[in-house]
Amino acid sequence: MNEPYAPDPSTNSAPPPPPAPPAPAPVLRSELRDAAAPPPPAAPATPPPFPASAPPASTPAPASAPAPASTPAPASTPAPKTDAAAKSAPNDAELKRAGDVLKVVSDAYSAKMVGQERLRMSLLISLIAGGHILLESVPGLAKTTAASTLADTVKAQFKRIQCTPDLLPSDITGNQIYDAATGSFRTVLGPVHANFVLLDEINRSSAKTQSAMLEAMQEHQTTIGGEVHHLPKPFLVIATQNPIEQEGTYELPEAQMDRFLLKEIVEYPSPAEEFEILGRIDSGVLDPDRHVSSAISLDDVHMLQDVASRIYVDPAIRNYIVSIAYVTRNPAPYIGDDRARFIKYGASPRASIAFLQASRALALLKGRSHVLPEDIRELRHLVLRHRVLLTFEADAEGIRSEEIIDQIFAAVPTP
Repeated sequence: MNEPYAPDPSTNSAPPPPPAPPAPAPVLRSELRDAAAPPPPAAPATPPPFPASAPPASTPAPASAPAPASTPAPASTPAPKTDAAAKSAPNDAELKRAGDVLKVVSDAYSAKMVGQERLRMSLLISLIAGGHILLESVPGLAKTTAASTLADTVKAQFKRIQCTPDLLPSDITGNQIYDAATGSFRTVLGPVHANFVLLDEINRSSAKTQSAMLEAMQEHQTTIGGEVHHLPKPFLVIATQNPIEQEGTYELPEAQMDRFLLKEIVEYPSPAEEFEILGRIDSGVLDPDRHVSSAISLDDVHMLQDVASRIYVDPAIRNYIVSIAYVTRNPAPYIGDDRARFIKYGASPRASIAFLQASRALALLKGRSHVLPEDIRELRHLVLRHRVLLTFEADAEGIRSEEIIDQIFAAVPTP
C-alpha cells in the first residue's frame, strides 16, 4: 500500500459478516432418483477467501470476500465501541510531546549502545504497549546493557535476576521471614517488584520457577502468604535465553512463550559497530557507574502509554489481523499442504491482541495517529516467531518460522 492512509473516525460499524456458502442447486421432483441417498455437494475448486468456519458475525471478515449473487449479504450491525474508540484520538500537540520524550530515550540509548536499532525499537514498543519481551542471542551482545540503559533513561527501578537451576519461586516473588524481635512474620518483596526486570537466561531456571512468573507477567501482582502485592507501573519483563549450551536448561513451554508480547533475535554487530564499541570502552562510556545525562519520568511513560492506547486502528486493519491469525491455524488451503505440514500449532488470540497493541506503539514511534497495514507487516516476525510453532520435521529440514510467516503474509491480501 503506497498511498497515505486516511483514517475515517466516523466508521462505527463493522463490515458485514462472512456470507454463507452457496447452497446446492435445487433438485426437481422429476429428477429424484433415490430420496434416501441425496447427491453429495460438490467440493469447491479453490479455497474460499475466508472459510465458512470463520469467526462469528461480531468479527469483521476480509473485504475481499464477495457475497454470492444468490445470497444477499445481511445488513451490517453496529460494532460495540471500544475504549480506544470512545476516547479522543491524539492531537498534534500530544504527538509532538510524545515525539520529544521518545527522542530523549533514543538519544540516551544511542549514547551507550552501538547499533542495535532494531532492539531499541522492540524495547520501546514493549514499554509503550505495556507488554513483555523475550530476547534470544548468544552471550555478549549487550542485552543486559540495553535493558539497564532503558531503565536508567526512565529513572525507574531496575532489577536483574540471574536464573539458575536452583533458583526458587520465592527468590523472585518474595517470602515471609520470621522477625524474632517482634515475634511475627514480615513480608520481604522479591526482585520482581520493580519497573524493569531482567530475567537473564530464563531457560536455565526450573519449570516451577518459570511458572512463578506467570502471575506477575499476566496479572501484574504476586501472592505471598495469601496476601496480594501489586507490582509498580510501568512493569516490563525483559527475559533472555541462550540458544546454545542447552545442557541443563528447561525449554520454555508454549503457555509461557505466549505471555511475551514480542520475541527479538539479537544479531552480531557489524565490524564498524564492533570497532566503535572498542572506542567507547576506552572512553569510559560503558562504565557501570556512569549514568545517562538526561532522563524522563514515570509520568512521561504513562503519557506515552495513554497516547498509544488512542491510536486509531481501522476495522479493515483489525480484520487483516484476524485473517492472519486464522490462516496460521488453517494454513493448508492458503500456503499449500507441502508447507502447512511444518506448522504444529498456529497463533492464539494473544497474537491478534499483540498485533493490535504493538502496531499502535509502532505508529506512535513513527509520529502517526493511525495504524497502517505496513505496521502489521513490520511486526510479523516479532509477534509470530514464538507463536507459530513448527514440527520436528521442519527443524530437521532447516525450515525457520520466519519463512512460514512470510508465506502466510503473502497469502493474505493486504487492505
